Amino acid sequence: MTVLIIGFVALSLLLATAVMAASAVYLEHKKLLSLADGAALAAADSYVAGEIGDGSSPSTALADNRVLAAAGSYLVKSHAFGRHDHLTVEAETGRGPGDTAVVVLTSIAHPPVISFLLPDGIAVEAKSIARSRLTQ
Repeated sequence: MTVLIIGFVALSLLLATAVMAASAVYLEHKKLLSLADGAALAAADSYVAGEIGDGSSPSTALADNRVLAAAGSYLVKSHAFGRHDHLTVEAETGRGPGDTAVVVLTSIAHPPVISFLLPDGIAVEAKSIARSRLTQ
């Protein structure tokens, strides 16, 4: 009977550890996604006004370097590099189709308890897209 109890306790501890690790990675992804959303919104506001002619509605024009600079500035102002391990802005960050700002961030999540099994952590990526629209 004692062996059975020890087996069930070990199994339940293993299950609890797996749930904690999965939750930690999930929470890191949600934090990174929230950060990418904010950076994409800041980058979408870095537009320059497009040409207005012949009664057409105003348009916005984004440039890759402005999107990257605005996203980087947002991340620095929000102190994100201190809160996330190995936070990087990926090369896909820039102007997307239809003058959208695309921000792709990656970081490393370190799950509790099992971090000795995964010393390098688990890579987490978040991608966010935002668009500015001018209205009258």
